[in-house]
Order: sequence, then C-alpha cells, then structure tokens
Amino acid sequence: MQRAISVLACLLLGASPSTPTSALRPISAVALQTMVEATARELMIPGAIVLLRTPQGEFTVAYGTTQLGTTNPPTAETSFRIASNTKTMTAAVILQLAQEGKLNLSDSVSKHVAGVPNGDKITIAELLDMRSGLYNYLDSAELATSADHDMAKVWTPAELLAIAFARPPNFSPDTEYEYNNTNYVLLGLIIEQVEHKTLSEAMQDRLFGPLGMRHTFLPPSRMNAMPEPYAHGYLYGSSSVAFVGTPPYSPEVKSAARAATLLPTDYTKLNHSFAWAAGGAVSNANDLATWIEALVSGRVFDATYQQLWLNSVRPEDPKKPDQQYGYGIAKLRWGPNAMYYHGGETAGYNSFMGYDPVNKVTLIVWSNLTVSLDEAPTANALMLKVLDQIYVVSPLAAPSASP
Repeated sequence: MQRAISVLACLLLGASPSTPTSALRPISAVALQTMVEATARELMIPGAIVLLRTPQGEFTVAYGTTQLGTTNPPTAETSFRIASNTKTMTAAVILQLAQEGKLNLSDSVSKHVAGVPNGDKITIAELLDMRSGLYNYLDSAELATSADHDMAKVWTPAELLAIAFARPPNFSPDTEYEYNNTNYVLLGLIIEQVEHKTLSEAMQDRLFGPLGMRHTFLPPSRMNAMPEPYAHGYLYGSSSVAFVGTPPYSPEVKSAARAATLLPTDYTKLNHSFAWAAGGAVSNANDLATWIEALVSGRVFDATYQQLWLNSVRPEDPKKPDQQYGYGIAKLRWGPNAMYYHGGETAGYNSFMGYDPVNKVTLIVWSNLTVSLDEAPTANALMLKVLDQIYVVSPLAAPSASP
C-alpha cells in the first residue's frame, strides 16, 4: 500500500525545469485510447479505466474486462477497492473535527487512545503526515499470510495495533518520514471516539453525502462483497507483493504467466478490514474525480483549514525536495507543473487520483492487476503515460531514479 507513492515520486524527480507557454498539449482521444490499450496489454492487465478531465473536455478510456474469462468492459461507474486513497478521506474528517474545535492537531495521541508507544509524544499532526515513528503493521508477515490463506478473516483495529505495538518504534516522533498504515488506524479510532459514531458513518455524513458520492463507502468489517457493477481484483504471487513489494517474481512465475499457464489469483473476496481507515473504502472513477476535485479546490474545509491542509505538504526527505507528503495527500512536481494526488495499492487493485488546480486537470486511473510481472504498480505506469501525452513538459523526461 505504501510502495505506489514512493515509486511514483522517484520517477518524477528531476524533470526539465523549462516553462512552456501552455502547459497542456492538444489531446487526441484516439491516441489516448491506443496508448492505454497498448500499455495495458504489455502489463497484462485484465481491465482498467482512465478518466481524464481537462479544459479540452472529458475523456474516458476503458480496457479489457472486469473479470477474467468474461467480456465485461469496465466503466467509470465500476466499483473497485481504492486502498490507500482512503487516507485522504480519513485525514479530511480529522481536519474537519479540528476546524470545529472538537480536537487539536497538536493533541497527543495518548489524549485519545491509550497504550500507544510514545503516545504522549506523538501528535495527531504527526500521524497525518507519517512522522510518528511507529511500526507499520502491514509490514508484518502475518498480514500477508492471513490474506493468502483466510480471505474471509475479519480484523479489528485493536488486533492491527497489537501487531504494531508488539514491535519497537522505528524512530522517535517527528524525526523522520515513513509511510505508515498504523498512523491511519489510530486516526480512525480518534474519529470514532470524538464523533461517537463509526468511521463509516462519519465519512458518509461529512464527505460522501454532502458531495453526492453515492457509490463510495467504507464497508462494515464483516462485508466482503462489493456492489454491482464491480471489478474482480487480481495479483500474481502472495499478497505481500501488494503490501510490501516482496518477494520479487521468480523467472518461472514470469514465464508461466506470460505463457498463460499460470493465472493470477483472484483477491476480490479478500476482507479489507485489515486496511480500514488506512485503505478499506470502495468507490468508482466518477466518485473519485468528484472527491479529489472537491478536496483540492476547497469544498471540504473552510479557507483557513484549506490553506493549512495545502501547507502541510513538505519534503519526505530534505535531500529530495520534490517528493512531498502532507495531511493525507501527496504532491507531484515536474518542471513547472504540480498535481495533488494519492495512490492506492492492495491485493487485486491499483489506483491513482490526482488534480492539478492550475491547469484544471483531473486524472483517475485504476486497474484490476496490482503489480505487473515487471513489478511495476500498474496504475502508475498508465498514469505516467497519460501525463506524457497531455503535458508539454512530460514527467517521463525525468531521469528514472531507483525507487
């Protein structure tokens, strides 16, 4: 779930600083369709959607099928698991509560949740921007083992935190950045304590309902199914490939998959209670476009908190100033361009949502194969090629750093 963001940022570092007269190229719907189809075939993706909005219009490109063995093309209304894009929603509820004076971002975690290592030193703000230092429960082998052998298992937040708290913190609070799902499980618990309702209800009442996002929800912990129409989700190898990016695919697996003698595992029915506030939501491309546009353009917070949210984005590493993360949001910079975004990676699905407020570009990408046989997050691969087609200064002009 954390790899998609770091890989993407690495690819975008160091792009040309030149400033064009117009940031966007003329967009060809035919060329866009051709590129998406060619890239998806190369990555062996069963199905994908690219939803692009610019001042030149809206373009939706569908590829493949929602389920292997069928000819059922996906649409912008097809539901899928959005994984870590959920973090933008959890963070938004926290900031709304702060805006209303129901909590302070400077509150210690221990004020709201007992038993957290360094809980009296970690603030809510440090949970939001991934600087708590806590161990990331998703790095543990037991999560992947469970996902591979018992897809119906229901995890409670307490069980997830127990995994994290059984390990020592990775570093002292606010001394480093580390993308971490434990932070967002804690934020979910804080929301429930302050709101006196479930996180699902809080998101519905505060975000999805007011914005008309009728196809977005955080499922109850025991719910494995998704609403029709939905995409099945696939992954070669263990779920640990999606969770932490290991182990790498063997030459035998790659060869068998390309020969179609090995099919990817269907993870559609994997219970995502293990992700919850960090990555458990379900949505579709149209709703995610509504969400990222509303979030970045100022329809979720008042003016003061909108500026606070925008200003929260800062370098993950001082040596890499263009690789930035803030309160549940990341920011891409290449040349003169910038896009606020988040990614989502889980067993079966990979996705990206981004909005460039200067050039009014919205981009949503999802695929139902998490990682290609070349071990690239599939939605990111598509996203970069879309940006290459539509911007005068391409992010692909950046030298590819090792992620």
